This record gives sequence, structure tokens and C-alpha cells, in this order.
Amino acid sequence: MSAEAADREAATSSRPCTPPQTSWFEFVLEEALLEQHLQKPSPDPPPVQLIVQFLEQASKPSVNEQNQVQPPPDNKRNRILKLLALKVAAHLKWDLDVLEKSLSVPVLNMLLNELLCISKVPPGTKHVDVDLSSLPPTTAMAILLYNRWAIRTIVQSSFPVKQVKPGPPQLNVMNQIQQEKELTENILKVLKEQAADSILVLEGALKLNKDLYVHTIRTLDLLAMEPGMVNGETESSTAGLKISAEEIQCQVCYDLGAIYFQQGSTNAAVHEKAKEKFFRTKELIAKNGSSSLHFTIDEERLAGYCQACEVLTSSSDDASQQATPYSQIHSCMKSGKYQDLVKIFLEDNLTLSLPEQFRQSVLRELFQKAQQGNDALDEVCFKVCVCNTVCDVLQGRIIDIQFCQLFLKPSKEKIDFLLEVCSGSINLENASEELKRKMAAFLKNLCLGMEDLQFVFMISSHELFIKLLKDDERKLLIDQMRKRSPRINLCTKPVTSFYDIPASASVNIGQLEHQLILSVDPWRIRQILIELHGMTSERQFWMISNKWEVPNVYGNVILGIKDSLTRDLVYILMAKGLHCCAIKDFVHAKQLFAACLELVTEFSPKLRQVMLNEMLLLDIYTHEAGAGVSGERPPSDLISRVRGYLEMRVPDIPLRQVIAEECVAFLLNWCENEYLTMQVPLPLVQTNPYVKLGQLLAATCKELPGPKESRRTAKDLWEVVVQICSVSNQHKRGNDGRVSLIKHRESTLGIMYSSWEYFFFPLQEPLVLTTILSLFVKLHNVREDIVNDIAAEHISIWPSSIPNLQSVDFEAVAITVKELVSYALTINANNHFWLIIQADIYFATNQYSAALHYYLQAGAVCSDFFNKMVPPDVYTDQVIKRMIKCCSLLNCHTQVAILCQFLREVDYKTAFKALQEQNSHDAMDSYYEYIWDVTILEYLTYLHHKRGETDKRQIAIKAIGQTELNASNPEEVLQLAAQRRKKKFLQAMAKLYF
Repeated sequence: MSAEAADREAATSSRPCTPPQTSWFEFVLEEALLEQHLQKPSPDPPPVQLIVQFLEQASKPSVNEQNQVQPPPDNKRNRILKLLALKVAAHLKWDLDVLEKSLSVPVLNMLLNELLCISKVPPGTKHVDVDLSSLPPTTAMAILLYNRWAIRTIVQSSFPVKQVKPGPPQLNVMNQIQQEKELTENILKVLKEQAADSILVLEGALKLNKDLYVHTIRTLDLLAMEPGMVNGETESSTAGLKISAEEIQCQVCYDLGAIYFQQGSTNAAVHEKAKEKFFRTKELIAKNGSSSLHFTIDEERLAGYCQACEVLTSSSDDASQQATPYSQIHSCMKSGKYQDLVKIFLEDNLTLSLPEQFRQSVLRELFQKAQQGNDALDEVCFKVCVCNTVCDVLQGRIIDIQFCQLFLKPSKEKIDFLLEVCSGSINLENASEELKRKMAAFLKNLCLGMEDLQFVFMISSHELFIKLLKDDERKLLIDQMRKRSPRINLCTKPVTSFYDIPASASVNIGQLEHQLILSVDPWRIRQILIELHGMTSERQFWMISNKWEVPNVYGNVILGIKDSLTRDLVYILMAKGLHCCAIKDFVHAKQLFAACLELVTEFSPKLRQVMLNEMLLLDIYTHEAGAGVSGERPPSDLISRVRGYLEMRVPDIPLRQVIAEECVAFLLNWCENEYLTMQVPLPLVQTNPYVKLGQLLAATCKELPGPKESRRTAKDLWEVVVQICSVSNQHKRGNDGRVSLIKHRESTLGIMYSSWEYFFFPLQEPLVLTTILSLFVKLHNVREDIVNDIAAEHISIWPSSIPNLQSVDFEAVAITVKELVSYALTINANNHFWLIIQADIYFATNQYSAALHYYLQAGAVCSDFFNKMVPPDVYTDQVIKRMIKCCSLLNCHTQVAILCQFLREVDYKTAFKALQEQNSHDAMDSYYEYIWDVTILEYLTYLHHKRGETDKRQIAIKAIGQTELNASNPEEVLQLAAQRRKKKFLQAMAKLYF
């Protein structure tokens, strides 16, 4: 279920209204005050804060007569409060920049969901499945606003946020902050899961090419006063604030560019898309100007994005690459041509085109590479640092500390290069007096800071030094150096140097914490923690990164460890191991888990068993991602450990449900059906719901395709799944934090501990996937209001009715079918039965072009792209009829007539009716060569003669006159002619829809 549908479910449900707590006189007064408030030139408080106040009042829970807290009632009072909030946003013209700066993510999410609700967006419908062009302008604009905000929020969440220094601890304030943080994280999680859909919605919006309208205070009033005017003025093409098509494209392109740029960190190819969107935004701004009633774009930020995209994307135009210093530097860093890099920095010292921050970032990257063991980069770091320092001197900035550190031990080579950079960075003939003074002061201070007179004389005798300093200044400097006491050892640095001052404890702690966050070496992590605990005993170091997440079932045990150092070490090793496992870095995950296991073995049998369980799950993942991909069976030891885990009866051990899911799925994937059906202990089946489900699946698969009397296990599996899919009042969240698509129901089988449907997604065995997919398809088809059934293999083994239809959550069943078939096609994209299911789903949801794509793909994969005959169990009469309907609704009437020949009994009535249509969107007469039925060709000849279409009549006559269609030919010749035309037609259709 989408985030917007889940949030609007409470708003649209038909709960009985409770009496309002405020009189209508107060509501009228409050609305009048709001209008006066918005008309003020600078209202206090700002209008945007009124949104928070109104929504907070509308979302307050109610208390019934039994003093039980219940959700906010859907009464007139709360609806008016929500309407007031929408009016404030309409007064601000729905400017997301203003709203995002002042409203938190939960509040803005609530506001936009109310906008979707009042804009008549169908509840429970994915936005990606909606055709924007067919919606009223205000409805389409509401969907665009929501999906733009979703993308912008994802991008904003990826930026580092400066932590606000907390004030005095107040329990109620801290609880409120924590609740808001958790709510924000949950919303972000859902938005990220739906990011691909939001991107598709915005990409589709770019194709609209029409003006849209957004709700104003007036249109909101009309909706509130006259709710029956759904198709009236409030949804007409002129109601609301007009947003031009080019304004919409400009903002959507900018938002898409931002999300593509963010995704480019893991997929470099996406940078090309980001570049395309940003440059399109620039074109639209140049054409229409940056001012808009609806939005503003930060042109400086846009320019930065464009510049970054130019650097990150390769170009075949060498001239343009050479013209951009950023591209040259990026190329040098990538190819390792560091001497060319130094040359670019030296040349830029004259032009000063590179910003200081960019120069420093390049230097930091070089230092990082040098610290990783590349000693050859030490010299490059020094040279780039010298170039940056001379640039700072010429621009009047403070000299960086890194330069001073590198010059603690000067050498002849260093002095020579420094003088070379200084000479190349200033043109004495054209330079201003100010630049000359800055360079002279730098060289003079450099000499005064040196202790070795040999290096001082190297600088003072250089041509640049002589030209910049006057004779008396040079003599004074040399005299000062000669007067130094000969007893001073000039080869040692001063006793009271700035660099002898030790760093503060807070700096050292910060550096160690940074290393702790980055390190994945368990022994280095242990060493850093020992150092940190030696510096301070007041901090809990397992909390320094919000990315370290441990399931609650484990966290409670780990945080109960009394020794703070051991507690931090166990928690961090566990969190880092789970993270590495999630990103498929199994090597580091194994090292971290092994170190954690060795540590907890000494003092906690409970945590020892926890680590053994996690290492079992890691070994399952490792095999499935490695040898399992090529079909190699897992070692017998791993299978034995999986069975041992399922049969484990150790009390008080915290268990993650995902491990049980993966273990049962592992046994099913590797066809351990004998164990699941015959050898698994009966108490285990009775106590572990996933073993029960796996046993029923394995038994059902063993009996396929069996006689009807051997399908008792199929009936048992059906009853279990029907019971799971029964509806209750709420979604259940498990210990792993996953939310189920199916609403929670307390089951005597115990299946619903958490998000049970995730159990199916590790499955990879084709027969198991086909079985569970056909079960859900059958469950979907038994619904009374289903018009178009979905076909599936082995669908006849399941019962055809349910005693209590109203108890089944069919909406969630439909979503599960879609998710399952999408997942199955990732396992095997060439399974024609799965492709037919996908096509039927698109057909049932009126997406006819997509349905044709998958119907044709199903035929292509099982016939060598139609070079062989498509099996009749794939292209059944039902499939052909659905293809005919798709073509008819797409106005491809000639294709309809040709497909009518594919039926076992040619449907002449439908074919003739289609050919009578004159407004056809297909190639019409160019398809006549694919018709082999003489009756249809004769009708075409008559039809064109009647219409006076001589040319088309001749084409039909030519087609009917081919000798291979002569009715006197043997049946084999006629069949061969038909098969050849079928092949060519289907191949032409495939090229059209693939």
C-alpha cells in the first residue's frame, strides 16, 4: 500500500461522527479571523505556522466513554480544521520551498495527503498506475505536488544535518522529539521504497504538455460548501491558480535532475539523466525567466549541478573537455596523471578561475590517497599545496596550516619548486602594486621563518625576490639573518613552536570517533574503543552513528551488558556486521560476526547462540549470492545447520523472524521436500508457523500434477493462506521493522508474527514460485466483483469458493499478486506462464499497451521469437480474445481483424465490425498481407469497393489472389500459408510493442 493511500485511509473511512467539541459560531469566527490574518502585509505568527496549529488540533486523538484513546474522529470540526490548513497552503500558492523550510516532514506529509484527498485522487491507487492526462487539472496537479515533495524529501534527507546542541533535558520534550524523529524515519522509508514510482510519475508529467491548476482558497470553499459539484466548476479547466505547462516542466526537470544526481553516487550512468534534466531546466529558465507565480529555482545551485554533471559525465567532444578545468582535473584524478594536475593548478594561479573550496577538496582527496599507502603521492600533495598557498597569498587569504607542516623540514627541491610557482603565478609587467606587495611580504616572512641560512640565500638571491624587494629591504633582511647567534643549532626547529602544542582532548575524541565510524576491521574497532574509554567514561559510543541499527530483540540483551566497553564493542560489531550483510559485503560481515562470537562466548551463552544464528543466515546469503547462482547445491553441513536451527529448543534465546523465513525458503529452494514433508518433527510443525507453511508448500509441489484425490495438502495450504489474509483493524510491525501488506489478524496458526509475505520473496525454485503464485491468483479470482480473471498454471487444484468472502483483504491480495509476479520475473524473465499472469494483471487494470507487450513476450520466449509455432496452451482462445480487446481499445482495428483468425473458430462478426471502422491507428492496408482467411479478404474487397477506395481494393485483391490461399490446395499447404503469415504478423507486432 502506498504512503499516500495509508495516510488517507483514516481520512476517508466512514466512521460515525462524534459531536464537535467547539460551537459553530467559534468555527465561523476562526475562519473569518484566518482570512483577516492572511490579508495582513506581515502576519504574526507567519501563515505557515497556522498549518501546524490547525493540523495538530485536527489530529488530536479522542477519548470514548470508557476512557480509551481512539484515533481522531472524522467529524465536521476536524474537516474544517484540515480545510483551514489547506487554505493557508493555498494562500502561499503551494510553494514547496516555503512549506519545506517551515514544516516538518510528518506535518507536510499530512497536508499533502489532505490535498490528495480533497482533490479526488482515488484512494488505494498507486500514482504510477494513473493516467494524468485523463484526470481533472487540480487532481493531476495534486499528484504532481505530492510526488515532487517525495523526491525532494529523499534528496534533502541525503544531505548532512548539523546536530542542534540540546538544552536542559526535559522528559516530555525529549519524548516528543523522539516520536517525531521515528515518524519522520518511517515516512522516509516508505518514500524511498516508492521513489521509483514517483520518478515514473514525474517523467510522465513531462509528456503532458498542458496547463494545470492548483487549488486556491476560492476553489477549496466551493468544495467545502458544495461537495456534490465533483464534476462542476471546481474540476473544470479554469478553476484555481493556473500553472503553465512550461513552468511545470521546469520544476519537474529540476527535481528529477536532483534525484538522478543523488542516485549517481551508486550508478554513474544516471549522471547522464541528471545532466539532461538540469540543462533542460536551464533552457526553460532562459526562455521564460526565473520568476514564477508557483515556484522559484536557486539558479546558483542549478549552475553548480550543471557544472558537476559536466565533470562527471564523459564527452566525446575533446575540445569541450579541454575548455573546462574541472573536466581536466577530474580526468587527471581518474587516470592518475598527477603531473598534469599540478600543471593545471599552476596555470590557474594566473587566471584564478577555480574556487578555493574546490582546490581544497582536491588536495584533501590526494592526502587521503597518500595515507592509504601510495607514497608516490607525497610529492604531488606538496606541489598542489604550494600552488594553493600561493593562490591564497595573491588573494589575501590566510596561509593554510598544511603548508606550514610540509615546510617544517624544507629541502632544496622544495624551495626550487616554491620559487617556480611564485614566478609562474604573477606577471610582474601587468601585476598591480598590491599583488606585488603581497608576494613580497610572503617571501620575506618565509625567509624570516627559516633557520637554515642556505635556504634563505636561495630565496633572497632569486630573480623574483630581487625584483619585488628594494635594495634596502633586502639588505635589512640579510643583516637580520646574519646577526643570529652562531651557537644556535639552525637545523632544529624552535623550542616553543606552535606545532608542539598538543591537540585538545575533544579533537582527539572526534578523530577517533570518525575512524570508528569508517572502520570495518574488528581489531581496529576494539583498539579505538579502548582508547576512547581511556579518555572519557561518560559517553556511550554505540550511539555516535544513527546508521548503526540492531534489531530490538538483540538490542535489549546487548544494552543489558554491565561493562560499558564490552557493551559498546558488541553492539558496534553486531551493527556493522548486519550493515555489511545488507550491502552484500559478506567478507567483512563474516570477520565482524566471528570477532563478536569470540567475544560473547566468554560471558553470555545467550548472545553466543544469537551470533551462531546470524552466522548461519550469513552463510545462507553467501551461498545464494555465490555458488548458488550457478546451481551448485549447498554443502551438507549447511543443510544440517539449517535443520538444526529450525529444530532448536533453547529457551530465552532472542530470535529474528527473518532467519526462520530464510531457513525454510532455503530448504524449499534446494528441494529438501522429503525433509519438510516426512522427517520434520511434529512439534516443530505445530510451534513454528513458517515450517508449517513450508511443509504445506513442499507437499503440494510433490503432488503436482496429481489426481484430485491427492490434493488434500493443496486444500490445507489454501485454508492457511485464506486465514492469513483475513482482515483486522491494523497493520502489524514485526521486530525487523517491516510492515505487512496484509492487515494483521491474530491466527491460531501463529503465521502473523510480522510481515509474513516477505517469506515468499527469498524463494527461487520455479515450481514453488508457480504454486504460491497460482494460489494467490486463484484467491484474487474468487472475488465476486472481478470482471477479468487472471490465468495461472495449476490453478485448478485450489478450491473455487470461500465461505466468508467479506473477511478477506482482497486489496492486499491484489498487491501481493503484483509483487509476486514481478519478483518471479526477476528470477526467470522467460517463463511464459508468469508473463501471461503479468499481462492479465495489466489487462485487468486497463493498461492495454503493457498487456499486449507481455502477451507478445510470452509467445516470443516459447517460440524462438515466433519462428516456431506458439504452443496452444500459451495462446489460448482467452488470451487471443484479450489481445483482440486490447487492440480494439487502442483503435488498432486491422490488428483486431487479423487476430480474429487466430481463434479456433474465426470470429467473423468481430472482424467485419472492426474493418468497418475508418478511424484506425494501425497500418491498415499494409497489414493485408498477413490475412489468410479468404472470407475476410473478400469482405475487405467489397468494403473498399463500396467506399470507392480503389487503391486499397487493389491491395486486398492482390492478397486474395496469391496461389497458396487457393481453397483447392491441400490442407497442409493452407496450414503452412497461415503459419507463415502468423509468424510475420506476430513479429511485426512484437517490434511495435517491445
